[in-house]
Amino acid sequence: MRAVDKAYEAVRGGILAGRFAPASRITEQEVAAAAGVSRTPAREALRRLHSEGLVNFTPNQGAVVTEWSTSDLDEIFDLRALLESHGVARAATLASDAEVAALKQLAEEQLAEARDRRDGYLDRIAVLNSRFHRRLQEAAGSPRLMRALAALLEAPLVMKTFLNYSAEDLMRSAAHHLELVQALEARDAEWAASVMRSHILAAKRTLRP
Repeated sequence: MRAVDKAYEAVRGGILAGRFAPASRITEQEVAAAAGVSRTPAREALRRLHSEGLVNFTPNQGAVVTEWSTSDLDEIFDLRALLESHGVARAATLASDAEVAALKQLAEEQLAEARDRRDGYLDRIAVLNSRFHRRLQEAAGSPRLMRALAALLEAPLVMKTFLNYSAEDLMRSAAHHLELVQALEARDAEWAASVMRSHILAAKRTLRP
């Protein structure tokens, strides 16, 4: 793994795990020490994270972990509803059988976690959910769309939104993923886009008081 990639993964993982809290400062020295690299790749990793919206550069402070407000989260989900609906419609016609099979496996694992709710299940669901949505965007075959969605897909993980989900919400989310797979298997772009929009907007509503 390249030094810059190693530094990027170390900081990104720290942000997602909560080791770097929202609004906290991250120095090049901290990144270099955490990843075991020099300051140059550490600096490049912070720039990459900035381009994805996970950190901001603040005058006299340097890199600061992005802090999302409720209105920010609303906008993020509205944008996801638009962009991911487009992406899954593309995936319905472009995804390979192997990609659809991989998505089905992720969806079934998420359903099992939502149903069984064993210790640590929320963290596992968050990871499975992120992988599912990322694999869908890869199947859409649009690097431009992937870049546009990069930070939007990370926000729910960073903000640990699944902590707000009831058991019913978790089952509904998993069921949506399985229905998305069914739409892909049927190669039905309109069905897939409709389910995705409902899925994202239902998630948004779950986070409201």
